[in-house]
Amino acid sequence: MAKYSSVDEGFVAAQLDRAGRHLFLCLGPDCTPMAEGQATWDYLKRRCAELNLPVMRTKAACLRVCVGGPWLLIYPEGTWYGTVTPERCERILQEHIINGKPINEWVIRAHPLCG
Repeated sequence: MAKYSSVDEGFVAAQLDRAGRHLFLCLGPDCTPMAEGQATWDYLKRRCAELNLPVMRTKAACLRVCVGGPWLLIYPEGTWYGTVTPERCERILQEHIINGKPINEWVIRAHPLCG
């Protein structure tokens, strides 16, 4: 049985209309131990909710960069951050997501979705 009776209800429940960014976090297992990736995910999920950030979050089993994880990919900028810990996650949320300033010393690659 479907959770929502229509696609529109699913989009409304996900608050897709207010999301300005989409955060993808790779949990491992090749780039980092799964427990470390999961701990970072738990932190990211909790802080995004606490800060009421206008973002979508997706946890991934693999982003195909199998070293130096956990990896956080932020769209639409296409910003890649490696070795993301809960502590780094907090700074990324504060500086990049809230203030719109990527942390240049941590950015491994930027590949914008548009433009």
